[in-house]
Amino acid sequence: MAMKFDPFRELDRVAGALLDPRQGLRLMPMDLYREGDHYILTADLPGIDPGSVDIDVDGQLLTIRAERTLRGAEGVKWLTRERESGSFLRQLNLGQGIDIDAISARYENGVLSVNIPVTERAKPRKIEIMSGTDSEAVKGESVEGGSGQKTVEA
Repeated sequence: MAMKFDPFRELDRVAGALLDPRQGLRLMPMDLYREGDHYILTADLPGIDPGSVDIDVDGQLLTIRAERTLRGAEGVKWLTRERESGSFLRQLNLGQGIDIDAISARYENGVLSVNIPVTERAKPRKIEIMSGTDSEAVKGESVEGGSGQKTVEA
């Protein structure tokens, strides 16, 4: 029995993306949606140096890591400091039906976008149905004026 791919299942292995004070991990808000034949994951990472972002896939596990370092001048007396430096980590179980080799990412205006394509075999496909009167049609080829053919979406 095949399991249907659920992109939200086990969305985070890091305790529901809660702050872990022992490791200094910070929340990385993200959205995930399907658009046509691929999934789009967007994550807010304002103030992150793109060179500190690391994305890897190990089996079906996609991991995003990033580091934010805030610097202040020596001897500065902070009046307010709400922007924290530290590490960010999110993990996503991709499940089946994902073209892992074709995953791509870009970072623009503080937002990381990861394009996660669906494999060819996981995409919807059309199946031609031949009627009994279309005996001349072989292997999906249509007969001229073949009014007995119907196409349905699988």
